[in-house]
Amino acid sequence: MSSATSTATEPMGRFAGSSKMGLAFGVGAVCLIAALAGFFVGDASAAAHSYLIAFAYWVGISVASTIMLAIFHTAKAKWPIVLRRTMETMGATVPVFIVLFVGVVLGLKQLYSWWPESPLAAHIEGIEKVHLGHKQHGYLFPTFFWVRQAIYFTVWTLVSWRLRSWSMKQDETGELELTVKQRKFAPGALPFLALTITFAAFDWLMSLTPLWQSTIYGAYYFAGSFLAAFCLLTVVTVLAQGKDLYGSVVTTAHYHNLGKLMFAFTAFWAYIGFSQFLLVWIANLPEEAPWYGIRIFGAWRPLSIALVLLHFVLPFFTLLSRNLKLQPRKLMVVALYLLLMHWLDLYWLVWPAMTGKAGPSFHWTLPVAFVGVGGIAVGFALMLARNKFTLPVKDPYITESMRYVQP
Repeated sequence: MSSATSTATEPMGRFAGSSKMGLAFGVGAVCLIAALAGFFVGDASAAAHSYLIAFAYWVGISVASTIMLAIFHTAKAKWPIVLRRTMETMGATVPVFIVLFVGVVLGLKQLYSWWPESPLAAHIEGIEKVHLGHKQHGYLFPTFFWVRQAIYFTVWTLVSWRLRSWSMKQDETGELELTVKQRKFAPGALPFLALTITFAAFDWLMSLTPLWQSTIYGAYYFAGSFLAAFCLLTVVTVLAQGKDLYGSVVTTAHYHNLGKLMFAFTAFWAYIGFSQFLLVWIANLPEEAPWYGIRIFGAWRPLSIALVLLHFVLPFFTLLSRNLKLQPRKLMVVALYLLLMHWLDLYWLVWPAMTGKAGPSFHWTLPVAFVGVGGIAVGFALMLARNKFTLPVKDPYITESMRYVQP
């Protein structure tokens, strides 16, 4: 097995780096400075909500990549091994989001009515204020909030970097024991990853309207992030062509599987979204119904209908095509489209908390914050990939993965 692996991966060298890394960092930094200026000089509320959308978008992809990696290790899947290094790199970007979380911290008072001294609290009165007081006492108060954030980022960093470090070490030593360690560690890490991303969704997004709650909300955010992670993996794989890049050894069978996973999570996202809506609609409780009331009546209705059609119906029927999933460039176009729809979904989740019944609006910090956070994250990922192999060259099943065909 080792000789076959060596022969199969012999032409593959280390990724020397890319001039695009500096470009990503530069554009990201400029956009972040502009977003910061928009917060302090312009509309602080709009800038804070724009930044939250961008942060939730990119960190969700990072964490979903680690979960995806852990699932593949747990299932002992061999076909995605040629794609694994990209998943590891995407997941290992978590530490940069610890720094980028400062942007969310700056806007806490503009985002959350439950935060002490928030001007948003003045709009809550009567029985709603009593209900909010109970939540603040039991869950939504600063000390516990900081503890939870520390737990989230610690778990994500430890798991992603542990799995990546073993994989990198195997590139040098070829030890089979390192594969065993990854496969033993991943199943135990999965419950912690699932719980932390769920509660992070509660803290960052659902608590924008603290009197509303849904136990499915975390799964909804996870489903969208997981779909986006597969889409980004597809885009990177299609673009990873050339010397020392793994895209040249990825077959149409791998792309077919990526397309099937995109299709599956398009349907899963819609299923979770409809389940949440159906439960709230049937219960028709006064503390739950207004959240959907804003989004399905009045000015938000066109966007809500568009989200169903553009995020589910259109990609669902498009990805039914087997022929499309076997054509990398066309599949990449669908992946880019779904990445845009994921941003629209997060906009639909976050923006109504600021505008209410006034409906959708545009603020210049929306694209600026998105490019700023994304640029820094992409630059950090390229930095992690420098001087590393773009696929796990000494994994015992790498040759089998490269020769994968549909069963």
